[in-house]
Amino acid sequence: MDSNIITIDGLRRRYRPSTPGAPAFEAVRGVDLRVRRGELFALLGTNGAGKTSLMEVVEGIAPATDGHVRVLGHDPYAARAKVRPHIGIMLQEAGFPSDLRVVEMARTWAATLPAPMPPEDVLAAVGLAHRAGVAVKSLSGGERRRLDLALAIMGRPQVLFLDEPTTGLDPESRRDAWDLVRSMLADGVTVVLTTHYLEEAEDLADRIAIMHEGVVVAEGTPAEIGADAPATISFTLATGQPLPPLHGRDSASESARGVRHLIRTQRLEADLRILLDWSQAQDVTLDGLDARAASLEQAFLTIAAGGRPTHDLSEVPA
Repeated sequence: MDSNIITIDGLRRRYRPSTPGAPAFEAVRGVDLRVRRGELFALLGTNGAGKTSLMEVVEGIAPATDGHVRVLGHDPYAARAKVRPHIGIMLQEAGFPSDLRVVEMARTWAATLPAPMPPEDVLAAVGLAHRAGVAVKSLSGGERRRLDLALAIMGRPQVLFLDEPTTGLDPESRRDAWDLVRSMLADGVTVVLTTHYLEEAEDLADRIAIMHEGVVVAEGTPAEIGADAPATISFTLATGQPLPPLHGRDSASESARGVRHLIRTQRLEADLRILLDWSQAQDVTLDGLDARAASLEQAFLTIAAGGRPTHDLSEVPA
């Protein structure tokens, strides 16, 4: 049995220009990805990175302009009838009829599925049993997200797509949602997640891909991606004197309090020791000293700044 439940090869997606004669916009520019059976795969991206355009193709909502996509062995758009019964999709905005009661919405959705879970059981699983009789329009934003999740899992999916699933949830509801997702992972369900919460991806994902400007620029486990990012040391010097030789690369900028330094380094402890010894010997203060180890957040910020995680610090943007 193939361990990859989703395969993406050379995926491209272009949009026709709204102005005649203008060039087409290519939102996804040759993406290759594999999602393994039973894992939680997180797709992260900077604003406008193309992850929504990619997800719509993989979910079967839109066709690819070029390349090949297979979900459960089928093209999710061309063979939608074969794929759709086995996937669950939680969109950012589902657009439910606002006048239906919550339980009516759940029963209506269940009627479209071949082997649904009982609607009342699903509402209980997401903490909405006590709101079953109220109109959808009366739900809070967080409660609507829980209803989105309930409908996404109702069909007992083999693959579950979650688009920003915990936006608007309070901390307790977020924890409950992830407990539910973890239980599905334990049952062998594959989960593909998009989120803006980096700590969520770092804590939960087996593997992560980060998109920037239509391409995947980093892929691996959270630890692997974080290890490729430089650590940082930042501080302000009231004087403009040069720093001692360091392993990392310094970016200096003028501020109202002096010169602000940002050191990007793969040798955090060594460079921090050099700076502390130097400041003591020169009797200068490293004002606002802050040292941060390599992490997924650092990798993401490096990519958002126009670069990518790399051990070659000459490639890190100043």
